[in-house]
Amino acid sequence: MTEPASQPALKLGTRKSLMATTQSGLVADALTEATGHAVELVGVTTEGDVSKALLAQMGGTGVFVNGLREKILAGEVDFAVHSLKDLPTAPAEGIALVAIPARNDPRDALCGPGKLSELPQGARVGTGSPRRVAQLRALRPDLEVVAIRGNADTRLGKVTGGELDAIVLAHAGLVRIKRTAEIGEVFEPEQMLPAPGQGALALECRADDARMIEILRALDDPATRAAVTAERTVLAVLEAGCSAPVGAFAYLEDEQNLNLTAAVVSVDGTRQIRLTASGHPDRAEELGRELAARLFAEGADKLMEVP
Repeated sequence: MTEPASQPALKLGTRKSLMATTQSGLVADALTEATGHAVELVGVTTEGDVSKALLAQMGGTGVFVNGLREKILAGEVDFAVHSLKDLPTAPAEGIALVAIPARNDPRDALCGPGKLSELPQGARVGTGSPRRVAQLRALRPDLEVVAIRGNADTRLGKVTGGELDAIVLAHAGLVRIKRTAEIGEVFEPEQMLPAPGQGALALECRADDARMIEILRALDDPATRAAVTAERTVLAVLEAGCSAPVGAFAYLEDEQNLNLTAAVVSVDGTRQIRLTASGHPDRAEELGRELAARLFAEGADKLMEVP
């Protein structure tokens, strides 16, 4: 799909943080390699970037997304890259989620001097995610879990500066910004279920932009799309967002079997409902709906009530 060099560069809207520009740059390079199109990054400031409130207090994931979508609809950028876990599950009018590239590591990581089990009694551990708060308390009820926000550098600085004993961040993001040396432990999904879509990126453009849709589809990975569709369907059916302690993880065992695990954990960590399901990847959405229905049947709605 290579076009003449005279074609103007595609404009990729991105948040201005190191994490966002790094992952957008990776997508830009991959798209150029796959299609021959040059890509120019365009920095965009979103509500989530300027507010100092916690994410859950700002109304959830959309605060990092809406500003980019506005630029797409206004024609100021051709497409945008988001962390998929930041993307609301409800569709946006005029916007198409065209491609989900191959996923990076979906797990959470503890950044600090060692493993969670090695932290002292009553250690202060920082996170802005109710999902992580709930699962940390389930693993170590003695911890003092501290609400934090800010970019990765700001959060990591709270550990190196002695304000906190450790923090929890997405492993994929730490890899992208080359801060893996600060990881004390990577949590397996059996310990801490990641956020639905964690480790994956989402490429969006205008729903009526047939040219961009064709170009971006070159980066879509069917296996990743099936897995994150199952995870995000659980979240959508539960009508939960970033303010609810819900984790989900799906993976393709083979071409015929998609395995899905989801959990809802009370914020104090004392109660949780964790269920699994499996089925054909073509049934990813149906699988997510079925598992969410089973979670509801076991009382998940009561556990999702955040004080």
